[in-house]
Amino acid sequence: MVLIDMVPMNFNTLFEEHGLLLKIDKGNQIFQEGESADELFFIQKGSVQVSKETENGKELTLRICGPNSLLGECSIFELPGNHTMSAKALTNTELLTIKKSALEMLLTQQPSLMIEYIKWLQNEHLKTQSILRDLVMHGKKGALYSTLIRLANTFGKYDENENIYIDSNLTNSDIANLCSTSREMVNRMLNDLKKQGIISFDKSNITIHNLEYLKKEICCENCPLSICRID
Repeated sequence: MVLIDMVPMNFNTLFEEHGLLLKIDKGNQIFQEGESADELFFIQKGSVQVSKETENGKELTLRICGPNSLLGECSIFELPGNHTMSAKALTNTELLTIKKSALEMLLTQQPSLMIEYIKWLQNEHLKTQSILRDLVMHGKKGALYSTLIRLANTFGKYDENENIYIDSNLTNSDIANLCSTSREMVNRMLNDLKKQGIISFDKSNITIHNLEYLKKEICCENCPLSICRID
């Protein structure tokens, strides 16, 4: 698998030239649901979990983002809104941040950058929409299978036998949060897939041996790799 750059190069330059550097220690919050969303974040180093708390208090992980990803729900050219999700550093993380007012001025001055920003917003909407679609339409098993496919598209590396090694140290609890189900349910389903030879795993590292099986089971629509991702 080839990792796809999540933002255009001119966005990298924008944050490098105008952004403020923030260093967040592992486990600390970057922003929380309900707080004012008045800035945008660009990840330089590290890993960030974006999640939402459900009505019954359960955490649903929507994204796991790495370097070269944008974070935030900054409403451009209107009154600031509030974050509908929370973001937490999974590792020691370095971010560049730009305030809403500064971003509006820069986008106004550079129409081509405005177009790239709109494209990014549209892509983020499609990613979230596809994740929620799979969670709702395909049940717990489908949620796990689609999550494994997205993890493969985001962190996957082919070995010499064309197996896909997911290069990310996610626990079964982390995967359960991505699937909106329990760790026990994920354990059972992963073990079933292992018995069938579809996957194998060593501690927290998963290798997928038959990606097509997972796709067939959920009637995969073969979305572009820019959408079928977990970041």
